[in-house]
Amino acid sequence: MTSNIEVSVVIPVFNEEESLPQLVEEIMNAMRPKFKNFEVVLVNDGSTDKSALVLEKLSKEVPELICVLLRKNYGQTAAMAAGFNISSGEIIVSLDGDLQNNPSDIPLLVDKINEGFDLVSGWRFDRKDAKIRRKLPSRIANKLIGKVTGVKLHDYGCSLKAYRKEVLSDMRLYGELHRFLPVLANIEGARITELKVSHRARKYGTSKYGIDRTFRVMMDLLTVWFMNRFLTRPMYVFGLGGIMAIFGSLFISSYLLTIKFIGNQDIGNRPLLTFAFILGIAGVQLFCFGLLGELLIRTYHESQGRPIYRIRKTLKKGLSI
Repeated sequence: MTSNIEVSVVIPVFNEEESLPQLVEEIMNAMRPKFKNFEVVLVNDGSTDKSALVLEKLSKEVPELICVLLRKNYGQTAAMAAGFNISSGEIIVSLDGDLQNNPSDIPLLVDKINEGFDLVSGWRFDRKDAKIRRKLPSRIANKLIGKVTGVKLHDYGCSLKAYRKEVLSDMRLYGELHRFLPVLANIEGARITELKVSHRARKYGTSKYGIDRTFRVMMDLLTVWFMNRFLTRPMYVFGLGGIMAIFGSLFISSYLLTIKFIGNQDIGNRPLLTFAFILGIAGVQLFCFGLLGELLIRTYHESQGRPIYRIRKTLKKGLSI
């Protein structure tokens, strides 16, 4: 069956009881004049305040709402994944539930998607957050992520993004990967752009971001870097390192054998001999890791029926499929 929902708006919610009524009202005011068929998916991520009760009340008053209550707090990535999976719109827009993202920007992102892009990322160019505690670390992180992944955006941390449904269906989220969605979409061959959006100071509650999230993001950045570079070719990184280590071991061993048999020198107590031995073992291990990685990738793709390519369009005389 083909869904008649044009746009799905996905919002993860954690302890935002005060923000929710105003947020829903602003979304309805922004969406109803522009879209005939839309839905708003609010995912309560195990809130400990009265957010669940507020959502139950709102769901009885607003027909476009779908409220999802998770059993416990799984984190923003899991909440967004739940919202994406439940959504049926051809275009999916995500934003935070704290009123800092302006719902009036949603139609602008959808219009940009309709220009032919697969993902439009919001850019909070006039961010209303603490300069030292939030804006400076965010700016450094954005440049680091762009440098490591090759996908250069001004604001990876902005939750206000628009996606085509088929792009999200190709991705699996875990950890803190929600902030790396543009990178994951780039792996799938998506056309990505960004759009300046407005940003507002927090009106209710406090920020849920702590220093512990920084370390989780750094670990996920390494994962995303590897996926972006070597997802379908792990042998290129492990095998290359293994071959270099093996050849290095052979070169050092040849040198040691030469000075022993030609120069009559004792090599038994040389640290270089130990280094050559360790290098050789490490090289064999890395090469084996590469082979195992290739087998795992093959199993991964074949067991899920997951292709290693994506077709955007098929052209034939008189047809565009």
